[in-house]
Amino acid sequence: MLLKIMNTKHLISLFSLIFFANFSLQAQVIIDEEDNLIKETNEAERKVFDIDDDGKVRQKIDGVAAVVGDYLITESDLLKFGLDAKEQGLPASDRTPCKILERMMENKLFAHHAIQDSLEVSEERIMAETEQQMDQMAAQVGSIDKIVEFYGQQNEDDLKAKLYEINLERSLAQLMKSEVVDELEVTPEETRKFFESIPADDVPIFGDELEVAQIVIQPKVPQEQIDKVVDRLNEMRRDVLENGASFVTKATFYSEDKASRSSGGLYTLTRRDSFVKEFKDAAFSLNEGEISKPFESEFGWHILMVEKIRGQQVDVRHILLYPEVTQEAINEAKEKAEKIKRLLASGELEFKAAAKEFSDEDETKESGGQLINSADGSKRFELAKMDTELYTRVYKLKEGELSRVIRDEDRTGKTSFKIYKVTKKIPEHKANFKDDYPRIKELALRQKQIKEVQKWVKEKAKDTYIKFNSDYKVCDFAKDWVKEKI
Repeated sequence: MLLKIMNTKHLISLFSLIFFANFSLQAQVIIDEEDNLIKETNEAERKVFDIDDDGKVRQKIDGVAAVVGDYLITESDLLKFGLDAKEQGLPASDRTPCKILERMMENKLFAHHAIQDSLEVSEERIMAETEQQMDQMAAQVGSIDKIVEFYGQQNEDDLKAKLYEINLERSLAQLMKSEVVDELEVTPEETRKFFESIPADDVPIFGDELEVAQIVIQPKVPQEQIDKVVDRLNEMRRDVLENGASFVTKATFYSEDKASRSSGGLYTLTRRDSFVKEFKDAAFSLNEGEISKPFESEFGWHILMVEKIRGQQVDVRHILLYPEVTQEAINEAKEKAEKIKRLLASGELEFKAAAKEFSDEDETKESGGQLINSADGSKRFELAKMDTELYTRVYKLKEGELSRVIRDEDRTGKTSFKIYKVTKKIPEHKANFKDDYPRIKELALRQKQIKEVQKWVKEKAKDTYIKFNSDYKVCDFAKDWVKEKI
């Protein structure tokens, strides 16, 4: 019994991440095919196959909360979304029926206009994501049949189809929202005005923070291993170009990129996406059907094929291989890191100089090993929000203290050795413009993005087919949306 309860909790938690984008498994709405109006039904009507007075068959589902373009939001959608929001830990004030309906309607509106604007997402990528989700769920509870049964679906194909619809809608909504906000920026003057507009009692309190630097020592890969990988990639490239072999098959069988291997090495990207420079350079320098020569990135060696170019988006497939690192090279890297640590501890080496001289991480070595918080571009990391792995390595260190040499493996399995130093500790404090400018700028940008989204929603709601159930006309946001009640 305990195992069953635990599995159920895992299942709910896992599904809440996926179904948060408005999933209803048992819809019950009545759609009038003649005028597409949606009408509430009583309990008796739901118990029989519904036929109107003119003999027209209507689709049977449960009460409708709203219609946005071609999308329906049912009462059971709202219930499911609310349960998911609670599972995710959202405060009660953010998961009232009105708040939930507003969020769902915004998602539908973005997805609807993504279609209207002919924005495209990769169907193969979404299907690959869907299959990965199903694999993850099956691994979590032991059987895909349990998931099908738990959510009342007929079979695995029905569940996959529903998941695909959710992922497609979410991807479309995200793409449309990016079109609205991605180009927004805030100036220093806008940031200052934003900060000055915050009432004194509402100025944010930032928790304990750290500034951290690191030195990274990586094992040296023998040249013969690099040559072996490059030769193998060149051989695959020739086989595709000269013999018509399948790039997809080769990526599926041989690529060491676990994230894309199951989808045949597929990625969809724009120039704004956070892929490494070498990957983006290759993706946007080729024509459709062309295959790059082998190139190196921090992840290993690649060949890349451009499958389709769609305006600012490009679908690519790639094969990633890692040169083999010998145990001898790993031992040498560890010894080097230990020696650097001893020299730092004795004062014979200064940390910044040692990082510039010896660190193998190009991203940080020129700044003396200084780590940058990707969330706001500052040097500070709030302890309460710090990456768990980094937190466990540095939270006990005093200002100016060194960590031990730590063996690390990245997501590709590459080994390195790291030495951390806490360069500054900042206790909890009320935000001030001078010291906390990067974080205040990020807050100002978020506010500007929210306002832009609200403006966009208000404008688009005017020329989109939208209907409300009359129960929701009391919601504060309804006045910007409602045209006529259901």
